[in-house]
Amino acid sequence: MDTKVLDLATPVANRWRRPGWRDPRLLAGVAMVAGSVALGSWVVQGAERTTQVYVARAALTPGSAVEASGLGVAQVRLVDVDVARYVTVADGLPQGAVALRVVAPGELVPRSALGSAPDLDVRPVAITMAVAPSADLAAGSLVDLWDVPAPTRSTAGTDAAALPRELAPALTVAQVRRPDGAFVTGGSTVVYVLVPTEILPTVLAAVAGDGAVQLVPVPGSGG
Repeated sequence: MDTKVLDLATPVANRWRRPGWRDPRLLAGVAMVAGSVALGSWVVQGAERTTQVYVARAALTPGSAVEASGLGVAQVRLVDVDVARYVTVADGLPQGAVALRVVAPGELVPRSALGSAPDLDVRPVAITMAVAPSADLAAGSLVDLWDVPAPTRSTAGTDAAALPRELAPALTVAQVRRPDGAFVTGGSTVVYVLVPTEILPTVLAAVAGDGAVQLVPVPGSGG
């Protein structure tokens, strides 16, 4: 039996060759590094970018005119605040803008808080207080409005006091005029309360009646 021996080719070891500048792997690596640098630079620049946004110096109450001269300006970082929600100095204020809701002092002025006078469904009603209110009562505070009827004379000749009734809860105070301020009304504090138009007849009847209309501050809402 003849035995045949096959001559196999001797394997040649592959030598490492230094990649040239046209090597796809080198080009991909350079692109990745360049992209990372560009992304990092964009993030840093975005974090440092700011825009000017209007901020309330004093409380804005529904119906109060909103003008640039009465507002402050804050530099806001774009990464911290959704600037689209607020009124920027670049965009400016709408002509004849009024506040539709309370904007607290130091708060950025939201676009949704501004509108025009016809958009309001409240009216200011002056309430004269015989007893000086707390110093916490200020524009933007909330009060409950109560009607305290005058005592009625019974058939026995004695006075019978009727129970107070609540006219409206959590109404917004638009303005407080105290005797020691620039406006003095008979030495009494006058509080302007924003009353919804749907209950305006009831409130006006109580104010003009023989009884007394009392304001009860809502705890925690004062200035």
